[in-house]
Amino acid sequence: MTEPRLNRKLAAILAADVVGYSRMMGANETGTLAALKRHREAVFDPTVAAHNGRIVKLIGDGTIVEFASVVDAVNCALSVQRADGAHPAASAAQPNIVLRIGINLGDVIIEGDDIYGDGVNIAARLEPLSPPGGICVSSIVNESVGNRIDVRFQDAGEINVKNIDRPIRIWKWQPGTASAATEARAKPEPSAAASIAVLPFTNMSGDPEQEYFSDGISEDIITDLSKIAGLTVIARNSSFTYKGRSVDIREIGRELGVRSVLEGSIRRAGNRVRITAQLIDAASGGHLWAERYDRDWTDIFEVQDDVTRRIVDALKVTLSPAEKARLADTGTANMEAYDLALRGREILLGKAKNRETFEQATGFFLKAIKLDPNFAQAHAGLGFAYMFDYQNRWSDDPDGSLERAKHYAQLAIDKNPKEALPHVVAAVAAGFDRNLERAKAEVDIALSLNPNLAMANNVFGTMCIYSGQPLEAIPAIERAMRLDPAGSGQFLHFLGMANLLAGKYETAAALLKQRIMLNPETDFSRAILASALGHLGEVDEARQVWGELEKINPKYSFRDHFSRQPFKNPADVARIAEGLTKAGLPAGAAGS
Repeated sequence: MTEPRLNRKLAAILAADVVGYSRMMGANETGTLAALKRHREAVFDPTVAAHNGRIVKLIGDGTIVEFASVVDAVNCALSVQRADGAHPAASAAQPNIVLRIGINLGDVIIEGDDIYGDGVNIAARLEPLSPPGGICVSSIVNESVGNRIDVRFQDAGEINVKNIDRPIRIWKWQPGTASAATEARAKPEPSAAASIAVLPFTNMSGDPEQEYFSDGISEDIITDLSKIAGLTVIARNSSFTYKGRSVDIREIGRELGVRSVLEGSIRRAGNRVRITAQLIDAASGGHLWAERYDRDWTDIFEVQDDVTRRIVDALKVTLSPAEKARLADTGTANMEAYDLALRGREILLGKAKNRETFEQATGFFLKAIKLDPNFAQAHAGLGFAYMFDYQNRWSDDPDGSLERAKHYAQLAIDKNPKEALPHVVAAVAAGFDRNLERAKAEVDIALSLNPNLAMANNVFGTMCIYSGQPLEAIPAIERAMRLDPAGSGQFLHFLGMANLLAGKYETAAALLKQRIMLNPETDFSRAILASALGHLGEVDEARQVWGELEKINPKYSFRDHFSRQPFKNPADVARIAEGLTKAGLPAGAAGS
């Protein structure tokens, strides 16, 4: 039996309770229990699922729900409270169920299926302060959602919470109030979007050297599914964390927030390939579809295409004509070139990244291009490799690698403008050149071709930050985190920066603390966190964070570091510097 995993993360927690439950039970126990069951089945549970929530605890009439997105949590609460009366009791003998809801955004400890910590405790304290049928949120929740929801919370002052060393400002909403009457009408309940994680197919060949092949086929299926706008597809970076692990599919569904999981195996022997694939309902563990393919190696693209279409059919997703055309594009008819590209990609995306692996990957891509000069995916892989070299300085000429990355990205675009990755490489390269307009244009194209590409969503958000549009950056980076939960460390850094530049200092500080917890050696995130804390008046904590930064990088200079960042608007850098100045950390001084 495996031990439960213990980890920490930032999460939005919703706590709900039934108003007058004890009184109702005393008056009509049978009717109350029936009404509560019906409310959960007809209203609460499906609304939580539609907003990507995970029900953690059911304690009598109380419920604790975890969300990765605070916007999802608030919209879920609004949908539940607005449903009052839309689902009448099955009989007049059943009482009406009315909830109080409290929501907090904070650090939580995850142990198996359970969660603990201040993030949960504060949400539980807010719930009884909610008006009946209403919602009570902490200041960080109100700040974080901003104008991204269709209601406005009302300031309800400060409260003292047990075991929390400072007062918490709370905000409330209740339907039927004068302020609520002026709000936009409730939006239609969104349908639960189809979502899937593709686990790495098991290599059954008996040859570890064939691992690149099984991984490559798995990733190609991920890429094909990612082109479909009606699907939410988890990135390879996250789904591959389950490789070699024996994990219950239902646990994977909860951890990745998906409704279905694809798993399978591949056996390659000579020119023959056997592939098994099964699509599993992540809630029940039941099979939605399963198939076995015994084919020639040259039929591999037909197998991938059939698997993708079977999944689309099973999940009842409608394809647009453009999506059908993109799925039909196999990239190359040269199977040896395809095999070489798979090898290069596997090395490039592996954990070990250094000069040796860089040279191996570029070697495979160059051989693939020699066999098929029109193979856009090989050109894109080469451009991606050179971008890695420019950032990590592996080769003897890393600065020249930026020009090579741009060259091969453009060649890939010329060969096949419908491939998303070369547009992302072109966007990142343009960002380094401080050509933010070109960068945003390229990543816009990438997202139109592959809306599930986490990297593209993050790059779009990053370019919005540097362009002076932090409010546009926030939902894009949150989308990247939804698609690639395992990559949240880097995403948290830019999400924290976006919130700081938008003036959401409390939210920025919470995000950046989580980023530092995941990557303790970061100096950049500490510089931004110290600024956020300075803006909040948390001077002692800001100085402590800066002291940690100086231990990590004694030569760190804010002025030098930020002069290399492609900020379009000098006022954005000034805002970050202002926070440091408020904390007594002179941002312009050498060594500061």
